[in-house]
Amino acid sequence: MRASSLAALVLAALPAVAVAAEKSVVLPADHGYGQLRPGPGVEAAQRHCLTCHSTDYIVMQPPGDARQWQGVVTKMIRVFGAPIGDADAREIVEYLGRAYGPAP
Repeated sequence: MRASSLAALVLAALPAVAVAAEKSVVLPADHGYGQLRPGPGVEAAQRHCLTCHSTDYIVMQPPGDARQWQGVVTKMIRVFGAPIGDADAREIVEYLGRAYGPAP
């Protein structure tokens, strides 16, 4: 491609780039239902889990004890490659078991 043709192509594309840069999207606020329940370990869950998915994936799960949540966290690490260390994984499992476990 000749330099003049390339320059013409770049100049022709500039208005489209400028228009695209001006657009923005305002998302609605998160619904309170998706907020993680407070408790020890919630920070670790927010720090790690929310990097890949919304809290809806947590709060909509059927209640499960720590053993069930251990399986979920292990799957996130081994299958989906979540970069969660052993200490944080234990903290998250304990938190989820307490906060989203079976009703007493």
